[in-house]
Amino acid sequence: MKHETKAAATVCAMMCLAVLSAHAGAAESSGNPDRIRPYEANPRYWQYRGKPVLLLGGSKTDHLFLLDNLREHLDEIAAAGGNYVRCTMSQREGPELKPHLRLDNGMFDLTRWNRGYWTRFDQCLKWCRERGIIVQIELWDRFDYSQEQWLGSPWRPANNINYTSEESGLANASPAPAWRNQQPFFHTVPGSPRYEKRLNGVRAFQERFVTKVIAQSIQFDNVLYCIGNESSAPLAWSDYWANRIARQARDAHVNVQVTQMYDACQFEPVVSRPKLYTYIDASKLLGPRRQRWAPKGEELWYRARTLRESMGNLPRPINAVKIITNQDSQQAAYSVRKFWRGLIWGFSAIRFHRKPAGIALTEPARSCISAARKLQSEVELWDVEPRLDLLRDRGEDEAYLGAKAGEKYALYFTDGGSVGLDLEEASGAFHLKWINISSGEWAGEATLAGGGVVTIQAPGKGGWAAAIVKDDIAEPSLRQNGSG
Repeated sequence: MKHETKAAATVCAMMCLAVLSAHAGAAESSGNPDRIRPYEANPRYWQYRGKPVLLLGGSKTDHLFLLDNLREHLDEIAAAGGNYVRCTMSQREGPELKPHLRLDNGMFDLTRWNRGYWTRFDQCLKWCRERGIIVQIELWDRFDYSQEQWLGSPWRPANNINYTSEESGLANASPAPAWRNQQPFFHTVPGSPRYEKRLNGVRAFQERFVTKVIAQSIQFDNVLYCIGNESSAPLAWSDYWANRIARQARDAHVNVQVTQMYDACQFEPVVSRPKLYTYIDASKLLGPRRQRWAPKGEELWYRARTLRESMGNLPRPINAVKIITNQDSQQAAYSVRKFWRGLIWGFSAIRFHRKPAGIALTEPARSCISAARKLQSEVELWDVEPRLDLLRDRGEDEAYLGAKAGEKYALYFTDGGSVGLDLEEASGAFHLKWINISSGEWAGEATLAGGGVVTIQAPGKGGWAAAIVKDDIAEPSLRQNGSG
């Protein structure tokens, strides 16, 4: 019976792909002018609905669509200035919130869907679109398929009516940590090190699942796609699913953006395939201090620069869908600094990770996002470049600068301090506005004279941002002298 069900699933997947792709194609024109995509004037950033957009966020969970109070939480995110959320296609919730239908006998049927799961997914995408929130969807989270999480998974042979362990090549126990990459579930694609033919049956159900995710989400213009979370799966696995997404989108006449998040700051497989992977997720660069590959302090600036340079003349947006600090004793302070280093350097999207691995949408995160929006209102970050070379008398990790030299500058102090800003080639007056990162509020103004090196001292200890704009291009409300 399991063999018959498996064959039926393959046919069903093919029919589902044709029907739902056609439906998605009707929902979007071939041009998709409003869809999230790299910004035409600066492809290191995003544009949405035809305008450049900076993606910032923080949320209480990664699989947002399974929250019972989702609408209220989205309102909370939007009110804080957030417009970026992470949506893992979670398999780790209770049996009533799995993607597949659970039968009366307690077993799952991988050929049938749990309507509640998919209704919640659709509502999430709709409500996010209404609020201008971009959703980064992750198809596979490796932690959902190992150790304790695997024991309750519909994909575990003992839990479904569709295949046995012998038929599928999947064991009923997967005790190795996810990072060891010993789960055959992530080797179902030919070319993978642990691939064997009987895994083809599992892949048929995986294809059915991915087809469902893409067909339901591709109708929305506010979605980005990521193959997996901190993946250690082989390249063949990632490329297979990226190509499948691209093909399904192409059949639906929709342009989509796809990436893969590899573990341990592995970016080369994504960087080297710009046609397949149209943006980078560099969350691991904002990882916890205890991870040996995660840059510490100022090192982020140089590691990020190396990543950008590796893209050559094909720049792409660099996202960080999670700032991970893993319950560090100074978790909030480290999260805030990681956020601002990444922001001033030029990340196109940054989100605070959920608790306990991050600070979620707590007060420090809200203040950060509010402060960043104020800075953005004066200095559009897609107009500036990282320019530490314009700072004088700077201590290590003291301050960071983004600049369009002679016109506008975004300055960040990690914990107070004083630096010189080189305005020697910039004549005229400049207007400076301080932003208190701890409160997210404006905190004073000053006028600076170009033509030399100007000393700028933060108003106090703690994190501070300054928007510095040449007087003749500043908004009229900024052309007022104030005290610094």
